[in-house]
Amino acid sequence: MQVTETLNEGLKRKLSVTIPAADLNSRLEAKLAELKGQANIKGFRPGKVPTSHLKKVYGRSAMSEVMTDAINSTVSDTLDERKERAATQPKVDLPQDQTVINDVLDGNADLAFEVEYEILPPVSLMDIKGIKLEKPVVEVTEEEVEAEVNRVFNQNRGYTDKGDGAVVEDGDRLGLSFVGKIDGVAFDGGTSDHAHLTVGSGEFIPGFEEQLIGQKKDETRTITVTFPAEYQNKELAGKEATFDVTILHVDGPNQGELDDDFAKRLGLEDVAALRKAVREQMEAALVSMGRQHMKRQVLDALDDGHKFDVPAQLVDAEFNTIWQRVEHEIQSHGRSFADEGTTEEEAREQYKRIAERRVRLGLVVAEIGNVNEVQVTDEEHQQALIAEVRRFPGQEQQVYDYYRKNPQALASLRAPIFENKVVDHIIDLGEITDKSVTRDELAKLIEAGEEDVPEEHHH
Repeated sequence: MQVTETLNEGLKRKLSVTIPAADLNSRLEAKLAELKGQANIKGFRPGKVPTSHLKKVYGRSAMSEVMTDAINSTVSDTLDERKERAATQPKVDLPQDQTVINDVLDGNADLAFEVEYEILPPVSLMDIKGIKLEKPVVEVTEEEVEAEVNRVFNQNRGYTDKGDGAVVEDGDRLGLSFVGKIDGVAFDGGTSDHAHLTVGSGEFIPGFEEQLIGQKKDETRTITVTFPAEYQNKELAGKEATFDVTILHVDGPNQGELDDDFAKRLGLEDVAALRKAVREQMEAALVSMGRQHMKRQVLDALDDGHKFDVPAQLVDAEFNTIWQRVEHEIQSHGRSFADEGTTEEEAREQYKRIAERRVRLGLVVAEIGNVNEVQVTDEEHQQALIAEVRRFPGQEQQVYDYYRKNPQALASLRAPIFENKVVDHIIDLGEITDKSVTRDELAKLIEAGEEDVPEEHHH
């Protein structure tokens, strides 16, 4: 076997490889010997077919299999010898000329081909000890716990239909239909045949719920509201709209007290236990938000501390994944780049940078994990699968089967666990300062840290 390097530029490599005909022929003999035991050919007893006859019957097809095997093993042996790891499957260019290929298949010519690939760059790690991190600390106030306990109470105390002569009061739960119009023309997303709303919950835009008070079941009224200036749909923000609203049914809250009996209905000992459970849930949610912000700081520090070229093929693949989602978002929401205050060119540039950052961080995280022997246990992998299956109520079996049949998809569930364990390892070694923030400040920090990418799973 002969290997000549024809390109070595950054991470790109190109090799010329020749496998001698003698080598292919001895591989073919081994292949035919294997076939000899299995071949079932008329007029010959099993295992007694002469090799020359096998060659006549199977020659070319056996040789093409031999050729494929020889190419694969040669490429992987060559990379091992060169101590290189290819970023993606190396691209093999065979001779285009069919007569040349036929000569090889007949065992009369050496096989010469080109291999192109990009290598994974060696990653030299920054010192990950003592990275400065701010840990956001949010105090849960008594008022917040009280408000949340009341919300749980209102949600769970149940409602009873107030019947035909019902009049809407604050706190009632309504079924309603409506048509929203701007300048007399119905607008997208402003119509519903049967929506639900608890009056006073602030779920609908300001002014909407208050104007329903006093309206009767089956009555239709037209109300006027103004969309908030910072409304997420820019086309509606700040505009005045009318809604023709019909009340379909009115359910009044059941009378009852926020007492130990109510807590027992929820499976808790008493009101004190309910308050404690609510507080713990709120605190756990804040801890998890705080950790998300710290993870962002860790990834930023790793991004700052590692500057090296990454394989273009990996960046392109990551970019294409992101870009498909961007296009899907834009088409499904009927938005344009101009609505987002950008152009397609600028958006491409921005997402290209994000793709490159993700690939680089992926390589860095993998290297830190290897060096520090971070492992994902089978149990953790199994838990991730169960969590994934639970996301699809009613389709659990199909989702489970899908992962069982797709080892690659199953392996992809490992990646986020591995990344989180590496991040935890770095946080453990970090220099951490507590920083008191409000819940809103923490939410803003997280929002600012979310790369502006339509998300599914991060890898």
